[in-house]
Amino acid sequence: MPIADARQAELPDPLDELAALKASAHEGPDPEATRRQHERNKLTAHERIGLLLDEGSFTEVEPLRRHRATGFGMEGKKPYGDGVVAGWGTVHGRTVFVYAHDFRVFGGALGEAHAQKIHKVMDMALAAGAPLVSLNDGAGARIQEGVTALAGYGGIFQRNTRASGVVPQISVMLGPCAGGAAYSPALTDFVFMVRDTSQMFITGPEVVRAVTGEEITHNGLGGAEVHARSSGVAHFLHEDEENCLEEVRFLLSLLPSNNRELAPARSCDDPVDRRTDALLDIVPAEPGRSYDVRAVIEEIVDDGEHLEVHAGWAPNIVCSLARLDGHVVGVVANQPAALAGVLDIKSSEKAARFIQLCDAFNIPLVTLVDVPGFLPGVDQEHHGIIRHGAKLLYAYCNATVPRVSLVMRKAYGGAYIVMDSRSVGADLALAWPGNEIAVMGAEGAANVIFRREISAADDQEAVRAQRIKEYRSELMHPYYAAERGLVDDVIDPRETRSVLVRALAMLRAKHADLPLRKHGNPPQ
Repeated sequence: MPIADARQAELPDPLDELAALKASAHEGPDPEATRRQHERNKLTAHERIGLLLDEGSFTEVEPLRRHRATGFGMEGKKPYGDGVVAGWGTVHGRTVFVYAHDFRVFGGALGEAHAQKIHKVMDMALAAGAPLVSLNDGAGARIQEGVTALAGYGGIFQRNTRASGVVPQISVMLGPCAGGAAYSPALTDFVFMVRDTSQMFITGPEVVRAVTGEEITHNGLGGAEVHARSSGVAHFLHEDEENCLEEVRFLLSLLPSNNRELAPARSCDDPVDRRTDALLDIVPAEPGRSYDVRAVIEEIVDDGEHLEVHAGWAPNIVCSLARLDGHVVGVVANQPAALAGVLDIKSSEKAARFIQLCDAFNIPLVTLVDVPGFLPGVDQEHHGIIRHGAKLLYAYCNATVPRVSLVMRKAYGGAYIVMDSRSVGADLALAWPGNEIAVMGAEGAANVIFRREISAADDQEAVRAQRIKEYRSELMHPYYAAERGLVDDVIDPRETRSVLVRALAMLRAKHADLPLRKHGNPPQ
């Protein structure tokens, strides 16, 4: 064999070397790390991406990136990928960008190179006008890299904010997320969590114990159940990663790629003119009787399918994404089955943010109204019901997407105004027969207006009953608001679906001009 050929044979094949390097990044530091990840009922970063994206569509960026840190034992630990997998692929054929922490490498902790990979894919998502999904499973800032790790988080936060309302951002919590790292998910549009495996908190149980003396577990402090039902940080709660990632795919199918597009429409086999006779049985005629408004939504929307957002938090209002005649709509509905459907601090915040999301991404709004008012009480007043209720009012007043409201039974006082009444800009205000729209219920109104007369009467109950009847017949009859142009039409409940479909079809080309301004200053 010639000397040159012999030397060539001794050199490694470049393609084999490249494949080995990429395999090293994919497989993690050692098989034991992968085994430990699986023992925790957690998937690896590549396995998660494989479930999220269409099969074979993932293109990874910077898989061979390595950190440059020195000292504190970092010199001999320079794995390829640096603990995060980033790139793009497709979901239902549409481009989606994604990054996933690899807990097997430095516990998924963020360092300089790690952060720069995330910055890159976030910049690409914004430039391409495509959604960004983060699969979070990391231990926070990499202590060995000091302030450069903190600066890396700052770059993520800035990009989260710049992309807000431009491209959908979804955070999927699949492990721990502590300290400043928790602010990135809080800046995104949706947060998914998995029971028992994901946690979010600013200070962990050890710090809480040292500072306050309180004893609490990781899940008790910031687990999925806490954030889905108490804090409102998590929008969706799931039992396992597989179902969670499947739901993320479903959510993406309901969202546009960016704020310059409409959400994808699809053909609909559910007849547009389908009568909704069941609504007569679902919604009781008596204003005080309870029912589940989700049954109303299911009766109206295509195939009864809707995705409820924040289902476990502030249950007295329901916010859902659904389709009408194949087109995506956002539904906001008072929930009589919880707190009689009153508006309070939490429900006002919940609905306000959902409305802002729909408005940002060109999703029309349908508001189903059955509200007795705002929740009275010292606690609500002292915790700022005025300020928080104003958030909901601001969100509706500021929204320029097509808006249709429907009063099903009752709408009293300020809550009537706030729930997308005609006076705050609803394009069409509808009502069912039997609706009661008034400053307050007839009983309360009569007790105020005729207080002295009732007190002076020999038969107070008879006088009160008579005055209640008069107030209801003169100021609360179903056509009072329609006669004054505050309701565009009183419709047959059995025609609700067809009326809503026709209204939204008419409004699809709606264009609204806003005053020139940098941005508004909403109540906080």
